[in-house]
Amino acid sequence: MSRERRMVEPLEPRSYYGRPVLKQPVWTPEVPTYFWTGGLAGASAALAFGADLAGERVLARRAWLGALAGVAASPPLLISDLGVPRRFLNMLRVFKVTSPMSVGSWLLAAVGPAVAVATASDLTGRHPRAGRAAGAGAALLGLPLATYTGALLANTAVPVWHEARRELPFVFAASASATAGAAAALTTPSAHAAPARALALGGSVAELALARLMEQRLGELGDPYHRERAGRYSRLAKVALATGALALGARRRPSGPGDRAVTVAGAALVMTGSLLERWAIFRAGFQSAADPRYTVGPQRARHGS
Repeated sequence: MSRERRMVEPLEPRSYYGRPVLKQPVWTPEVPTYFWTGGLAGASAALAFGADLAGERVLARRAWLGALAGVAASPPLLISDLGVPRRFLNMLRVFKVTSPMSVGSWLLAAVGPAVAVATASDLTGRHPRAGRAAGAGAALLGLPLATYTGALLANTAVPVWHEARRELPFVFAASASATAGAAAALTTPSAHAAPARALALGGSVAELALARLMEQRLGELGDPYHRERAGRYSRLAKVALATGALALGARRRPSGPGDRAVTVAGAALVMTGSLLERWAIFRAGFQSAADPRYTVGPQRARHGS
């Protein structure tokens, strides 16, 4: 029995004229890229602070620069989606702990200055105590910054996001770790990049495993991950992540011939794969909201009708 046939039977729609039950999300294409840059910023801050504590100064500097790039790119992307810059400031008028969007806005507003101070202190060598305090704050707040977007998606009524509420934050955490490790490995000399390569490798493997687990647990509701644009993004993401992880994990002599080229290629593939995975998740939500099978079918299954 084909996959299409299996989808029709348990998820037969009963909506007016087969029209969508839910409106598609109104988020613009900047949003999945913001998910990726926010993950880069948060996980890179944690990597940089850890490298500082371990005395890996070369790696720490590159990771701080990666965090700064991520946190600098994130507000313009978010503001572009909101349409009017002052809407971002309006989101800071209140703090609502039960709202992932409110928490995320405050996290971004707090992590940005902390990363800037820590990076400036690292580059100039001035005010080391202030830099270390800012670095600790950036690392502490960077971890929830890297994962809150998963909770934000799961907090919606979009079927493929809401039903994956247990896995999405962990998928985003693994993706952020892979991206931060790959970005640091890409910019750090090979002699100092071993911890970054290990983080990128571990994050890539975890992202692949968790994404697969999420799709399996969704069952037929996860069909958008295998169809149309979401399916294409998902397949490309898995190929890029797997190939990049193999390149970063290949046994070779450090600083030997070709080592740098293989590291750069592997890191670039991991970063691309993680970005594509965010896009796959984003597009899968649109596709599941547009098709009443994914809204009506699970509700009927829960009620036994």
